Amino acid sequence: MSFWTFSLAVYGNAAVQRECLDLQDRHGINVNLLLFCVFVGAVQGAVLSLADVQQAESIVHRWDGEIVSRLRAARRALKSFSDDASSADFNSLYNNVKAQELEAEQLEQRMLECWSARHLSGWSRATPFVAAEKNIMALFEVSVEDVPPPAMPNNLISEALQYAAKWQEGIHC
Repeated sequence: MSFWTFSLAVYGNAAVQRECLDLQDRHGINVNLLLFCVFVGAVQGAVLSLADVQQAESIVHRWDGEIVSRLRAARRALKSFSDDASSADFNSLYNNVKAQELEAEQLEQRMLECWSARHLSGWSRATPFVAAEKNIMALFEVSVEDVPPPAMPNNLISEALQYAAKWQEGIHC
């Protein structure tokens, strides 16, 4: 299963979207890194160290900051012009920017997936639930300055574990 396929399936849940966007908007969490931490935990049972999470973050930091975040900001800004622009023109531009943002996020996920393929064999293992939680806690420690850290995204973990279990049983969603 690819990281992208996993992300599309898990993020398709409205409760998961709300959790992820809340962590992004209120705490500065990179949603792709969050999904990555859950992916390697839920699917592969891999536990990331703080150094692993820091390295993953450093791989995508510049791309996320200069490309993904700017496309997201442009898409969000376009929403404020929706009443002023002609419907066809606005929708075309908005949809183009949204598609570019999605493509940039997919490339960011590929960066993480390629990096993880080179390091996966060296990571310690745990049950999928424990691995996913530990990876998220490591991400919070690396990315969030709030004390205490944000609440655990339980909907994300639950959806990820369900999807991973179905995939491993051969029920490809």
